[in-house]
Amino acid sequence: MSELSGSVRNAALPATRGYQQEMLDESLRKNIIIALDTGSGKTHIAILRMKLEADREPRKVSWFIAPTVALCEQQRDVIDKALPVSVGIISGSLEPDQWKDPALWRRVLDTHRVMVSTPQVLLDALRHGYINLGKDIGLIVFDEAHHAVDNHPYNRIMKEFYFALPRRPHGMGMRPMILGLTASPIYGGHVEQAFRVIEANLDCAIRAPQKNRNELSSYVHRPVFKHKMYHNAPYSPSVNILALQVVLDKMNIEDDPAIQNLRKQLANLPPGPERTRVDQKLSKWLSKEGTYTHKGLRDLHRTAVEICADVGPWAGDWYIETVLEQARTASNPYHNLYSAWQNREKKYLMEKLAQVKITPTSSLPKDIVEGTSNKVDRLIECLEQEKAEKEACNEEYSGLIFVTRRDAVLALAEVLSRHPRTRDVFQVGSLIGNSDSSHRHSFLDITRTLIKQTPSETLRDFRIKEKNLIVATAVAEEGIDIQACGNVIRWDPPQNMASWAQSRGRARRERSSFILMFSDDNVFRKQVLQWEGLEKQMVALYNDPNRQVIKMVDETDEMDEDDEELLYSIPSTGAVVTLHSAIGHLAHFCSILPGAAYGHNAPLYDIDPPDFPEGWHANDPRHQGLPYPGPFGATVTLPRYVDADLRVHTVPRKYPSKMSARRHAAYFAYITLYEAGLLNEHLLPLTSAVNPQDEDVQTLLKDVEGRAGTTHVTAQINPWIPSKKAVGLWFATEVAVEGLPPLRMLSRVRIPNLKPEDLPTLYTAERGKLVVQIRDLGPVVQWEAEIEQGRGYTRQLLWPLYGHRMTWDQVNFAYMFFPIAEADHTLWEERREWAKTINTQSGHPSKPHDKFSINGKVFGEHHSFPNDVTIIRDGGWPGKPYQFMAWKSDDFSSEQVEAFDEKYGVTVLLDPAYVLVDLISKIEVQYAKFIPAILRHLSLKMTVVSLKDDLFTESCPVSTAPLEYLSTAITAPVSQEKTNYQRMETLGDTVLKFLTSIHLLAEFPLWHEGYLAKRKDHAVSNANLAKAAVSHRLYRWIIRDRFVPRRWSPTYEEPVVVDKVDGNSDKESSKTKQELSTKVLADVVESLIGAAYLHGSFEQAMECTRFFGLGLKWRRLPTRVETIYSRTEGLPEIPTPISVVEDIIGYRFTKKHFIVEALTHPSYHTDLGCRSYDRMEFLGDAVLDMVVTDFLYHAPGKEYKPGHIHLRKTAIVNSHILAFVCLRSSRDVDAQMPRVGKHGAVTLDADEQHIYLWQCLLHSSMRVLEDLDITFGRFQKNRAEIEEALETGSVYPWAALTRLQAAKFFSDIIESVLGAVFLDSRGDFDVVRQVLERLGLLPILRRIVEADMDVMHPVSRLANWAAKRQIAIEYKFVKEKGSVTCVVEADQKEVARVTENHRGRASQDEVKFTAAEKAIRALQLQEEEEARIDEEEEEDMDENDPWWATADTFPL
Repeated sequence: MSELSGSVRNAALPATRGYQQEMLDESLRKNIIIALDTGSGKTHIAILRMKLEADREPRKVSWFIAPTVALCEQQRDVIDKALPVSVGIISGSLEPDQWKDPALWRRVLDTHRVMVSTPQVLLDALRHGYINLGKDIGLIVFDEAHHAVDNHPYNRIMKEFYFALPRRPHGMGMRPMILGLTASPIYGGHVEQAFRVIEANLDCAIRAPQKNRNELSSYVHRPVFKHKMYHNAPYSPSVNILALQVVLDKMNIEDDPAIQNLRKQLANLPPGPERTRVDQKLSKWLSKEGTYTHKGLRDLHRTAVEICADVGPWAGDWYIETVLEQARTASNPYHNLYSAWQNREKKYLMEKLAQVKITPTSSLPKDIVEGTSNKVDRLIECLEQEKAEKEACNEEYSGLIFVTRRDAVLALAEVLSRHPRTRDVFQVGSLIGNSDSSHRHSFLDITRTLIKQTPSETLRDFRIKEKNLIVATAVAEEGIDIQACGNVIRWDPPQNMASWAQSRGRARRERSSFILMFSDDNVFRKQVLQWEGLEKQMVALYNDPNRQVIKMVDETDEMDEDDEELLYSIPSTGAVVTLHSAIGHLAHFCSILPGAAYGHNAPLYDIDPPDFPEGWHANDPRHQGLPYPGPFGATVTLPRYVDADLRVHTVPRKYPSKMSARRHAAYFAYITLYEAGLLNEHLLPLTSAVNPQDEDVQTLLKDVEGRAGTTHVTAQINPWIPSKKAVGLWFATEVAVEGLPPLRMLSRVRIPNLKPEDLPTLYTAERGKLVVQIRDLGPVVQWEAEIEQGRGYTRQLLWPLYGHRMTWDQVNFAYMFFPIAEADHTLWEERREWAKTINTQSGHPSKPHDKFSINGKVFGEHHSFPNDVTIIRDGGWPGKPYQFMAWKSDDFSSEQVEAFDEKYGVTVLLDPAYVLVDLISKIEVQYAKFIPAILRHLSLKMTVVSLKDDLFTESCPVSTAPLEYLSTAITAPVSQEKTNYQRMETLGDTVLKFLTSIHLLAEFPLWHEGYLAKRKDHAVSNANLAKAAVSHRLYRWIIRDRFVPRRWSPTYEEPVVVDKVDGNSDKESSKTKQELSTKVLADVVESLIGAAYLHGSFEQAMECTRFFGLGLKWRRLPTRVETIYSRTEGLPEIPTPISVVEDIIGYRFTKKHFIVEALTHPSYHTDLGCRSYDRMEFLGDAVLDMVVTDFLYHAPGKEYKPGHIHLRKTAIVNSHILAFVCLRSSRDVDAQMPRVGKHGAVTLDADEQHIYLWQCLLHSSMRVLEDLDITFGRFQKNRAEIEEALETGSVYPWAALTRLQAAKFFSDIIESVLGAVFLDSRGDFDVVRQVLERLGLLPILRRIVEADMDVMHPVSRLANWAAKRQIAIEYKFVKEKGSVTCVVEADQKEVARVTENHRGRASQDEVKFTAAEKAIRALQLQEEEEARIDEEEEEDMDENDPWWATADTFPL
């Protein structure tokens, strides 16, 4: 190790001082904590040490940890500039995926040699097994090392992981080296004991330079210590404090709606855990008056009193006035922070604030001076004196004032910025640590809005000298890179030894001062003297070279009630859970459960025994007995999203404290969750299991990120090329076009026997619709002479029309045709032989077309101008071909021209002397015209047959699906065939999602909706489907080449150069690679599932899905449903509303468990033996989608395209319409109501009550109850308009439905009920449809279809219309006098305006949608947009007509 003790040199590093080199050398020999004053260059030593470590341990990283994010960012910048290695940083604010992303930690270890993080980040990574301390880390640097005590993350890292490793040297798995940095190794108290604790905790010795002390003293400038005395005047309340006190004195805790609500809950709750919790909460709040309003106003009063006494009455009045002004702002600043408040509580608070009679604070300098305390006066004297001294030495003044309380910082900064003696002299800023209000939930959190600048902005201004005085809390004491100050003032005495040393270290200029303010009662002066003595003792200890480090710590040195640490580890990853980590882990698990809007997704801890006797709140007077000393037990209850068997965990009454009991309950609960499969091997929620990142998926999509979702695949198969060479074997097929003699064809691949519906159909302009008959003649053996004849005739047949795209000598066609048995075949053979002789005698070089064409005049004169000619060409070969009409020796009359034009179109007259006549019969021409279309049709069918035979095989039931279905399923839109997979893919997508949902529900009975949804999303994702397609080489059968008749050329046995632009050839090379969209791959998988569903319902769809795998274990649908059904047990008690729900939906449940679960909201506290409805809602969503999509796909006479299916499905499954159906569904029940007769007698009269479905929801939330009532009121107001639109209107009532502003649980009720019906009926979709009919959803869907209702969302319609015309649409909102107005402008011209009462975001959406509808009516958009959707779905269509319409569109 001695060879590493030399100096380190780097261009970015300043020269190393002697005492720094001394500390560096010692840190290489053993673990040490370097104790040096602030400003002495401790970080520089750490940088040198990390550089040497990077050289010594190239396979390990050095980890620098600092207690705060700000300090991490600061130190990372310094280290990165100084070291020639990669330096990374991870903190909770920079990398939120640290909890769940193993790849993050792998990247950290592979990429960086130095890492900077907060200690909690490293501790979490170690606890979850992402980092192995012994194998991955060679050095840990603890900045501000004095924090390594008690349960600080510094100490937990050491206790849980470091001390479990063997000592050095021990290979790769040994303890890393430790280097600590601190300016004060102790907080206070007994110095030797504090040294023993921190040295033992960090396995280090505290050291300071010995050889270079004199050099150190020349670099470290201790400030001049001063003190400033002030007089503590008797407290006298200010005007506004008195006004607040008056309101507080009149307040009665029993008037608080929070207390009233708890009493109401208590009266309605049955005995059980929830009643006990409410009872305890009520007693606690009453004992401490701890409601939000009462505690908040008391806190405000207490803080104002402290400010008044400390800073002065002006500051106290200003503080109260400012806080109340913030609270009364029209924007309601606590709406976002405290959205869970009940409206009554908000109203109660605002009423109390309004009762405070505020006297505005004066801005006059005289009033400010008179309203400040003597302490402020003395502070200003001190500031003026220090500033004068600095300026006398030609130095600029810069100062820090440390204040303990954050609100006092605000008040003191305000006074200094306004006081006439300081406002023009000092540029004052305030620096307060960030507070997370989600944890504090305090009324005074509102004061965070008073801070004018962020901490980083304040520090920036201080560095660039725009500010020269900062008033700060303790956040500025430790480590933050504040420019060296010349003056530090402690407004409040330091709280401990570390605070004393750290704040003093901020004053590190050569002539700096450190000033403490003391009251004249000398309360703190003795303590400061004690700290000075402790500091001398501390310095003497760590400078003593003979001091022995005591490795063992006495039990009394550092007490922890849970020192006997329980630890549960996972061998495969090294992840652990301990008593100290269990509570945090369990809170994280609960925090990611779905839907926390109506209940806190947090574990509930009930202490045994409770803090208060049951009913303590009802006693009068209430007496608090002596506190119970222990032992304690605890029960932790998890949210209802967790299965009932895993929800409650109890530990007995045997632990010394409440915290210990909570830790043990959380520890055993977390282990149970892991053993139940709800945590992964890193002891984290199932992110990776639910959303697995398969390596092959990542490989498949490696290039996708850079290339718009494509992947390299081989070309689609050429069905004319046999997979195995069949030498001498040909298959004969008879091709017969209606009205023409049959044509014999030979091919290397057998043409399948096609059913009548699969035969080609040609559409011609001259003869209309023509049916083509295809007859398989079986295998034949052809002699070479016959093959040569066939090839020659095939070339002769095709050359006149396609010769300009053929090579004359290339005759190895993949198919061959033989002469047609017609009467005039011999005649045309004779003519061709004659033409060959004539062309040869002409003396011109021989050309291929000489055998098939001849000059028109020569031909006519020799053969007496016959009328059986078919094709003539203008000029030489190839010339433009024309269809022959007649020979004409005289000019046409005008009547003849008109007659020809009417019959044939434009008539062209050509001179026979300048044209060529093609020597081919009319029948041959017609076959030559039809052959490309016929061959294309056969290619498609042969591709499907290959798919069935080579991919699915006979063992897969999908192979029995009709060719029509499979052909459609594998045909991509880009091919421009008559049908493609788009409609079928839409159906298959829904089928796959339904099957996946029911599979996951059966396979994972303990998973909540969040896990299920993520796993489903992964299973049906394009990436996963594309992976399955590639693994089965499905891309080989995807029909994606275009058939363009005008560019057609024949297919050859041996590959030739392919026209890649046209893409119309079936030829491929095994080495040919193409780019194919991964979405196309996924779409074809879904369309095949859709084809299987159309052929054999869910049974075959499941088999098709099973074939592709998709990472799941598939079972038959009835088996999955039966699994869920059979494991569902009966309930001991059925709530009364269940029978009402059964009447409403028209279905009686066999197993009531299903419907009880479907109606149980997560907030429901009574334990009925079932979980909340999240799993039922997950299934019901898929069931509803399945029913609706199937209906739209098969809608008679519609043939909806995917865009239209999506629009109409959205209209029927959106949360607004489902909420409307829920609010409308009801039944009448008979009841008897008591009535008082004439003589005072009470009788029971028959009455009828209206019970709604939403009233049957089982919940325990006041917010849910409030939402139910308010939403029903809006429903009653808008019901008539919505029903009229749905029953008789032509436009879907989007805006009216939005006005309901219904919470999500209304639509959840419908979906969860449908899920329950599906399971109880054992998967009977007919029963589900009957329930949908009863609820009224199917009638709405039928009318949308039958009436062609306009269902496009108005905002989308308007946006599409505007984009098409390049018009700018803008929505402008105006809020005034409790209303909100939306104005729609088109190119800055108003086209619609709507005004409604303002009730928050929902009402703003409402007026927006209504204004969009109004604009649509004004601009008459409906018909235009329907046409646009059709155009958009056909955007891939080429200008050329598809083949099936152009069998005879050659330019003849």
